[in-house]
Amino acid sequence: MPNRNFNDWLTTFRKSIADYKYYIDFPKVHRNVNAIKVELNILNSLIGSKNIEADFEKLIKKYPETLKCIPLLLAVRANEMYAIDGDGEFTYNFKSPNYSVNQYKVFMRKTGLFDLMQNHIVNNLVDYATGVETGLDSNGRKNRGGHLMENIVESYIQKAGFIKDINYFKEMYIHSITEKWGIDLSAISNTGKTEKRFDYVVKTENQIYVVETNCYSSGGSKLNETARSYKQIAQEVDTIDRVTFVWFTDGAGWISARHNLEETFDIMPHIYNINDLENDIIGEVFK
Repeated sequence: MPNRNFNDWLTTFRKSIADYKYYIDFPKVHRNVNAIKVELNILNSLIGSKNIEADFEKLIKKYPETLKCIPLLLAVRANEMYAIDGDGEFTYNFKSPNYSVNQYKVFMRKTGLFDLMQNHIVNNLVDYATGVETGLDSNGRKNRGGHLMENIVESYIQKAGFIKDINYFKEMYIHSITEKWGIDLSAISNTGKTEKRFDYVVKTENQIYVVETNCYSSGGSKLNETARSYKQIAQEVDTIDRVTFVWFTDGAGWISARHNLEETFDIMPHIYNINDLENDIIGEVFK
């Protein structure tokens, strides 16, 4: 695509590529809650208790496995939790209890969990845990966004007639490319010191295309670092016969990092967005 104008190209970037399942992975939320649903229902017996510390002690002695639910009630994904104050420092293990029941009562009291249950701030710990899991799962959006772009690019690679593990490959390391086709990629790997993995590798009769994909809906220093890194890879790959670096990116996050992206755009002939994919850039590039 000769004589492309960067500013015109940038105007075609998408605000977002989120689909309906981008926001929350509810099947995962329900799986995680169902895994501890029995224990949560046992803990439900403490809600509204008039003597919660004594009831907690009886419950834990009879059902010690209910302790494993506690971290989630504080929105923590871990079996161990650390706490320090004037009474000392403690690392509580909720999978293999390492303190007395009295010490776990201290934890419940000081974190506010006893108050949460005793005073009916919540009425059902299964519902509460579902809400906590939903909040924690929102942290996965960044990874889901990355996979969305990968999936979009892969769909166009397939549409162009390429077949997975035949003439296109997913998540391939430099050493695997070298072993499969005997191509010296030491210019990219810093003479073997850096093991780079590409999202896709497309193999045609005369060329190997190493492909990276990403999408940024919001800005940040990561974008500038990515642009600089891919600029360097493009320059390194340019020294290798029969290998071409192709970068598919998109997202409104690039608006705030436009200068670094433009620097890469100016020296990298094969940088494209979703609009380019829709206009059959795969067919033009992978030959």
